[in-house]
Amino acid sequence: MTDHRFDVVILGGGSGGYAAALRAAELGKSVAVIEKDKLGGTCLHRGCIPTKALLHAAEVADAARDAPSIGVRASLEGIDPEGVRAYREGIVAKKFKGLEGLIRARGITVVPGSGTLEAGPAVRVGEDLYAGTDVILATGSYSRSLPGLEVGGRVLTSEEALGLPEIPRRVIILGGGVIGVEFASVWKSFGAEVTIIEALDHLVPAEDVSSSKALERAFRKRGIVSSLGVRFASAEQTADTVTVTLENGSTFEAEYLLVAVGRGPVTTGLGYEEAGVTLERGFVVTDERLRTGVPHVWAVGDIVPGLQLAHRGFQQGIFVAEEIAGLDPVVVPDLQVPKVTYSNPEVASVGWTEAQAVAARGADAVVSYEYNLAGNGRSEIIGTSGIVKVVREKNGPVLGMHLVGARVGELITEGQLAVAWEAHPEDIAPFIHAHPTQSEALGEAFLALAGKPLHAL
Repeated sequence: MTDHRFDVVILGGGSGGYAAALRAAELGKSVAVIEKDKLGGTCLHRGCIPTKALLHAAEVADAARDAPSIGVRASLEGIDPEGVRAYREGIVAKKFKGLEGLIRARGITVVPGSGTLEAGPAVRVGEDLYAGTDVILATGSYSRSLPGLEVGGRVLTSEEALGLPEIPRRVIILGGGVIGVEFASVWKSFGAEVTIIEALDHLVPAEDVSSSKALERAFRKRGIVSSLGVRFASAEQTADTVTVTLENGSTFEAEYLLVAVGRGPVTTGLGYEEAGVTLERGFVVTDERLRTGVPHVWAVGDIVPGLQLAHRGFQQGIFVAEEIAGLDPVVVPDLQVPKVTYSNPEVASVGWTEAQAVAARGADAVVSYEYNLAGNGRSEIIGTSGIVKVVREKNGPVLGMHLVGARVGELITEGQLAVAWEAHPEDIAPFIHAHPTQSEALGEAFLALAGKPLHAL
């Protein structure tokens, strides 16, 4: 057995883990990252990056299909699955190579293998022990299924869906959250018949109800079928098909079933509880500074209760590295973390929904304004419908922002600044939004809430 000592030992090299490693090394710490797969984790290799590459390919397919409507002589001959795969994998490979270079340049030690937490604190990999003055747990998440629903064959998770060598003709998606609607959007653009089954009453149910309804309208227009408000009962598959039955007895048949019912924390069998770390429903319990109950053991990313987003894990990794270094960094609460669903149309939000704001402040204390992108010149040019909704405290700050439309994910940072800085619409209304841009829709909403609407009634 060999003992290795570092200032910081990180278990997991995904978004949270590698961000912590880079920042800690930048602050002069000796760092080891233990990763059983590849640096970058799910986000880079099986999640954010490859799925967004698929979504871009889908956007190009839609643009080719719709080109004659704007006077461009083009047509969509079809989708080449192998070509799409090569494009997607090329992007991942390039980003992976860049990340490896960054890690090497910072002098960070990468240890391949599966690690388990031990007292000390330390992480054991085989016969070797990597002891750290501080240990950061960043082991990420996995695709959940449902009790009694076995993944395999024609029942897929998002990871298997990425690896499909074909474009399915008919597909059922179980779950209308972010992953489900993004794959629905891709497959529909590629020519598949798509049905989404969501047990709750709306798609993207964590979003403001106005955003959910706007997405549902857009999906109906695209021909994506949604079954809402009825729970899954069972699934049976043959060599060629899978049949899904709901609790009300209705059935759906397709070539594949994608299970997109959320992600669970990867914490089982890693020695966490044996080392004294408290788990609740599999998640690591931390305080507001991301400390576990074990001295000098921290946790970041999807294993910490809250939003499971790569950029949240990334920020938490930086935060913990700076906290270890004694810099007293600022905590970014989940309420200030922007969320984007990269479907067509996109859904983006930050802060409270209107319902949450009313529950917290009271109905008489909350005001909202919804601006339709039909009134925005740039949105008309690029052919998108959608909404911009801003929620504020009456005579007070912006509490939430909710957007639906093509490319609106690029606008949500302005909403994050408004919410985090507790800006009043009256503070923002005087600022100029370039013309013609979709950001003007935000300006119109702020003007309206400031009592001086221009293009809005």
